[in-house]
Amino acid sequence: MEAALRLFSEKGYDNTTVAEIAAAAQVSYATFFNYFTAKDEVVFADDELYDGLLQPVFDSRDHNERPADLLLRVIRHLRTATSWSFPLDHELTRLRARLIAEVPALRAGALLRNAVLQQQMATALRVAYPNEIDSVHAAALTGAMIGAIDAVLNSAAAGDTTPVSISDVIDEAARIALRGHLSLAGNSDATDRGHAPNPAAGQQPHDDTTQGDCLGTRTVRGRRRAE
Repeated sequence: MEAALRLFSEKGYDNTTVAEIAAAAQVSYATFFNYFTAKDEVVFADDELYDGLLQPVFDSRDHNERPADLLLRVIRHLRTATSWSFPLDHELTRLRARLIAEVPALRAGALLRNAVLQQQMATALRVAYPNEIDSVHAAALTGAMIGAIDAVLNSAAAGDTTPVSISDVIDEAARIALRGHLSLAGNSDATDRGHAPNPAAGQQPHDDTTQGDCLGTRTVRGRRRAE
């Protein structure tokens, strides 16, 4: 993956051939196709790791853990996992994000893969909470979270923001998307980082019986909620 990413950065994605990638990686042209069917798959090579990283966290759901808290724990597990090709704050991770933001073919591939990941996480969430959330709730929570993370990564790749830590930005985006659905414990990091409501400014703590605007919906009063 490293050889391909550096070539894409130096020569441009469209101008880089599979033969050049194979030569840079010191493998034969035929060997490349033992692992990938096209050069875009190199950029998304780590996607196959999601199954092994996600399921153990969903399976470890605590009885009193809210769906949003579990999702936040999933994201924190993903961003600290050591099985990725590069750490989240590695230069090649940033390079990969920039390529995805700038190259239409890669952007389209990322959107498709994000949709698959969202469906996978929504299904896992419903399995973890079979009697507490429906498909709409699961889709809204996972879609809002993944969409928020994707948006901030694109913003960082485009240079609109210059985060010191990509890992911290991902965590912040997830908490913003899930705000109003997290327990007090799940929101504790926001308070520690200066995001506590300010009563003097007219701000009030979130009440998850009515909040949900960040998802484009409102939770209906009286509907059973995950505790």
